Amino acid sequence: MKKSTVALLAFLALAPGLANAQSNAKTAYSFANLPSVAKTSFKADTLSIIKFGAKSDGLTLNTKSINEAIVACSQKGGGVVLIPKGIWLSGPIELKSNVNLHLQKNAILQFTRDFDQYPLVASNWEGLPQMRNQSPIWATNQQNIAITGHGIIDGAGDAWRMVKKDKLTESQWKNLVASSGLVSDDKKTWYPSEKTLKGSKLKNPGEITPDKTPEFYQSIKDFLRPNLLVLTSCKRILLEGVTFQNSPAWNLHPLMCEDLTVRNVYAKNPWYAQNGDGIDIESCKNVLIEGSTFDVGDDGICIKSGRDAAGRKRGMPTENVIIRNSTVYHAHGGFVIGSEMSGGAKNIFVYDCSFIGTDIGLRFKTTRGRGGVVEKIFVKNINMKDIIGEAILFDMYYAAVDPVPLSGEKRDTPKVQLLPVTEETPVFRDFHISDVVCDGAAKAIFVRGLPELSISNITLDNLSIKAKEGIDLQEAQNISLNRVNLVVAQANPLINIQNGNNINLKNINYNSAQLLFRISGDRNSAIVSSGLDSGKAQQKSEFVAGATEKSLQINK
Repeated sequence: MKKSTVALLAFLALAPGLANAQSNAKTAYSFANLPSVAKTSFKADTLSIIKFGAKSDGLTLNTKSINEAIVACSQKGGGVVLIPKGIWLSGPIELKSNVNLHLQKNAILQFTRDFDQYPLVASNWEGLPQMRNQSPIWATNQQNIAITGHGIIDGAGDAWRMVKKDKLTESQWKNLVASSGLVSDDKKTWYPSEKTLKGSKLKNPGEITPDKTPEFYQSIKDFLRPNLLVLTSCKRILLEGVTFQNSPAWNLHPLMCEDLTVRNVYAKNPWYAQNGDGIDIESCKNVLIEGSTFDVGDDGICIKSGRDAAGRKRGMPTENVIIRNSTVYHAHGGFVIGSEMSGGAKNIFVYDCSFIGTDIGLRFKTTRGRGGVVEKIFVKNINMKDIIGEAILFDMYYAAVDPVPLSGEKRDTPKVQLLPVTEETPVFRDFHISDVVCDGAAKAIFVRGLPELSISNITLDNLSIKAKEGIDLQEAQNISLNRVNLVVAQANPLINIQNGNNINLKNINYNSAQLLFRISGDRNSAIVSSGLDSGKAQQKSEFVAGATEKSLQINK
């Protein structure tokens, strides 16, 4: 395909995003002009669930009592529904407008392990319409709702989840297998029931299609795990102070919501919890997350907007998001965008956060087929410690696997092939990351775009990273790295660039290097470094796979 044709297709694919950028030109958000989030407001009137017959014996199922209290409160114009201290067993709870569900200190809202209490409902999973079990807490088309207090909400997720053997110690695995359930034929995964195992062997079994009967869905019901909290098309929401833990799948999932505040929340899951994300903000507008802690089994704080054609058809980006003063411990990624980002994402501000022990620090992932434009992403003042994989990662070859391979797991490098640019081609551009300190990572920076459409317009400024490996840029253009301090153990090379264009490296400091630059591919141009002490490297540069010396310029 001629370069001119590729360029034209790229422009046509990006045209909708360019139009959106022009329409939003009047609101130029920045750290000095952050988006605003509308607040909730409730009457002081309080109804205790005890008045509706609830009992805190840990045995009585209080589903009816709690829901009746919420309905009564909403019908009277709203107020507070109080869950006093104690253990309150329940099935699914539906939130209603103008109600603040408040958990006292030492209150535990424990959802039942009885799957029969969770009816199958038409829902959404990873951006696609799916049949799922009803979420323990849910609301649709409600306004001015909250969950607040100092208590704990437990989703009984351990009853639902399959578990990989490699994620447990030998003793833990033996105890789990002996408890109940079934083990896969390859002896690598435990399943809590036959229905879970059956569903795991099917491709996209929960997808809603005309050929599937109620009997079919019932036969795999246990596999269709619910998210702990799902709020759909709601406005003015507050989640504050409460611990949300042990979710069957995702922990917190606001979907197509507006004006969401998440403050001082603790989202907690076992590290082996498959799909055990902390919070997934999907196709939402005007969001504030602050002072919160995430320690989970999958991505910590994640931005999504639908998957593939369904997400593009919905056409609702996640936009105007502020994430600050929060901490992520174990997670696949500290702050994440994707991979289901087909509706796009923009105007995202992340600052004053710490990631400790996550697989990846800043993780931006997508793949062919998604489409969507992710742009205007601003990140600053990030602390990282003991990152298992990359400190900063952009990857357009996401393959729906754990970011760090398990012991003995082999993965092939994606086959590089040039494909046409279409509406299915995802776009990452206009990212600005500054003031990052990382004490320990496998790799400092990894950027991998597509040969048909590079990741573009990324600025990285004032970074200090200690890692095993340095910088790896593939299929990227208009990339600026300034004031980057690297302490690396394996610098052969320190900086790898494959088909990079307009790469500006300024004031890069490093401890030592066997090889400073490795340039590969026949589509490199305008790679310029300045303020880089090449004398500390045993060898300055190496050109392979069609790269030529004229693509790299090393200035003093």
